[in-house]
Amino acid sequence: MFFRLALKSLLSRKGSVILTILAISVSVFVMLGVEHIRQQTRENFSNTVSGVDLVVGARTGSLNLLLYSVFRIGNPTNNIQWHTYEKIASNPKVDWAVPMSLGDSHKGYRVLGTTTDYFKHFSYGAKRKLMFESGKPFDDVFDVVLGYEVAKRLNYQLGDRLVLAHGVAATSFSQHDDNPFQVSGILEPTGTPVDQTLHVSLQGIEAIHLNWQQGVNMNRAGRIPKPDPAALKALTPESITAFMLGLKSRMAVFRVQRDINNYRAEPLMAILPGVALSELWQMMSVLEDTLRFVSALVLLAALMGLASMLIASIRERQPEMTLLRVIGASPWYLVLLIELETLLISLSACVLGVLSLFAILNGFEEVLAASFGLRISTDLLTLTNPILLGLVVGSSLLVTAFAAMMAVLRSRAGR
Repeated sequence: MFFRLALKSLLSRKGSVILTILAISVSVFVMLGVEHIRQQTRENFSNTVSGVDLVVGARTGSLNLLLYSVFRIGNPTNNIQWHTYEKIASNPKVDWAVPMSLGDSHKGYRVLGTTTDYFKHFSYGAKRKLMFESGKPFDDVFDVVLGYEVAKRLNYQLGDRLVLAHGVAATSFSQHDDNPFQVSGILEPTGTPVDQTLHVSLQGIEAIHLNWQQGVNMNRAGRIPKPDPAALKALTPESITAFMLGLKSRMAVFRVQRDINNYRAEPLMAILPGVALSELWQMMSVLEDTLRFVSALVLLAALMGLASMLIASIRERQPEMTLLRVIGASPWYLVLLIELETLLISLSACVLGVLSLFAILNGFEEVLAASFGLRISTDLLTLTNPILLGLVVGSSLLVTAFAAMMAVLRSRAGR
């Protein structure tokens, strides 16, 4: 009877009730969306690389080194001499080393020159290895392994040929069209920048830059004969962009890092990826707090709208309240009735907000992955979300208490 009375009361004012539900659902959508995307973004960044003890590059800021070597964002300040890489890689404390050479692109996607050890030792998430959806690692000088998103967006298949561009601009007029590459493999999706990267051999990078000076192909007329395949496979880079190290013992990390940072032959920097990621999130904490503040303001505006709706309805419901008091309803009965109406409104708004967020995340999951390399999960059953929903419901009931007390006082005056 009590629940039915509250429900009929809401239905009699369905216009204002629906608007209130929509307003609160928008605040729930924004608040949960900001928190969920924040957590998923942090998780994506944290899962980008694992199992790598040190990332080494030319001396620069630790964040800059992390961004261009791991996330393919920005450009290095300088390169590393190949003989320097070989000397550090031969250190008895080093278990494995993976060189990386950046600087070319294909239709806006970065090209990474490396060795086949990259597919053996690079890990992401909880030390998950790279797996091939089809094909195999590059074997020939002009083989290329595509990240999942590159193959999907550009509709490449095994055996297709493509041309790399000089530089990292989305549109380049310096094409390596005299040396096309053939797709030898396509990686499984990882939700990391690997998905948006083309992987070739270091020999392939050197081969396409033969006879190039200052970004210009000096052999456009074809007057210089191409080296034979055996000579191409024997090519050795003069320099690389960066390299990753895995050590035999975690106890040696700081000692090796110090030795690299004090390397006298050329200025180098070695960073711990986990520490650099922590610095990155500390810099982004201001943005996170701003987003939370905006979502809190949206929730506050919705709660004020709820309170305004209830207060405005008190006058038109005054005869109803007075009648209930006359037939014996206690003041607490009226308070609980209004609180129950608010509970129904807030729960309906929470359900609508959660369903809307789930639909949006599910619909734009591929767009976010393709545009930003972010894999946003549609699983909203986290520990934080029930707390936030409880906060919305609790705040609604607290705001309503003021309107309920006004209704009780007016009904007493009318009695």
